[in-house]
Amino acid sequence: MSALRILALSYLASASVFVVAATLAADPRITRQTARGADMLMQMAQDALAPVLRLDPPSPVVRIALTPVSPPEERVADLASAPGISITILPDLSPESAPVPPLPAIPLPEPPVPQVAEPRIPNAALPDIDIARNDVMPIPPPPPLDGVPTNRAAAVAMRLRAQLTPEMLGNFDLFLYVSKAAHGPLAQRMYVFRKTQSGELDLLYDWAASTGRERSETSPRGVRTFTATPAGYYQLDPQRMYRAYHSVSWDQDMPHSLFFNWEREGLQTGLAIHSATGDDIARLGQRASAGCVHLSPQNAALLYQLIRADFRGPAPRFAYNYDTQTMSNRGTFMHDAAGRLKMADGYRVLVDIEDYGGDNIVASLF
Repeated sequence: MSALRILALSYLASASVFVVAATLAADPRITRQTARGADMLMQMAQDALAPVLRLDPPSPVVRIALTPVSPPEERVADLASAPGISITILPDLSPESAPVPPLPAIPLPEPPVPQVAEPRIPNAALPDIDIARNDVMPIPPPPPLDGVPTNRAAAVAMRLRAQLTPEMLGNFDLFLYVSKAAHGPLAQRMYVFRKTQSGELDLLYDWAASTGRERSETSPRGVRTFTATPAGYYQLDPQRMYRAYHSVSWDQDMPHSLFFNWEREGLQTGLAIHSATGDDIARLGQRASAGCVHLSPQNAALLYQLIRADFRGPAPRFAYNYDTQTMSNRGTFMHDAAGRLKMADGYRVLVDIEDYGGDNIVASLF
């Protein structure tokens, strides 16, 4: 039997019982026996509908209790003990048609509390990085080079001039020639040349120096490295010049550092010209560094001041290999489509490092 038919029969039975109950309550002539007969009639109706109304499993039950209406005062004695009438209705409610319980209330987020901006704290003190300025102390004139052998000074000037291209000679004003050779009359020294207005190279200083030890070593941080000073041409990095600097890799002070502007495999190298410290001062004139060029404290301070005071200006950029992310140190410069040099703000100083002791050329000048 369909659910609709069951519901219809249930409503018919309910209506019949309701009519009987209303009649019993309204007519005062009906006796208790008649009421009991009506009760029997309702029981028979329920028994007849029981097979039809059995739903397995039963649906939720709704019970409607019909209590006789209180009669007037004269009828209270007759109906005071009349039992209440209870009718059971089994509604056919599928889960889909059942009332949907209300959704739980979703608490809304509290509105953000306005925050009061904290006062700006000034940046911490910057590292001791010098920037070129006009109020630098004047550079004392270079001392006379009476102690430099004439043949040695001539040999260096000849060697350097032969290696400078017209672009180098035309766009740089100070030249630092460093011999990284282990032996020879020119070995382990720095020669400082200033270009004159006529284009000649005037030797200003001839200083003892120290370059890399040229051997495989382990740094204090446990890194295996080769302590070499690579030969080639280099410019100075205008952003990395320090009166006081400390090497973390080698746990060593580097006063008056002038770092090279040389990128290799995507990283700026730590090569620099700086003052020797501690026991390394006594080793000047021989290979003693981890790769940098060492000078005496006095000479390093003098070079640092000289370069920053007099040689700031545009300089040509070295060529860059984007595949290896390495800057050329072979003297090749960048050019635009018209063949003009690409220039950048920096220092008009060129460093030339060569593994050459000068034995042959000095001997030929005697």
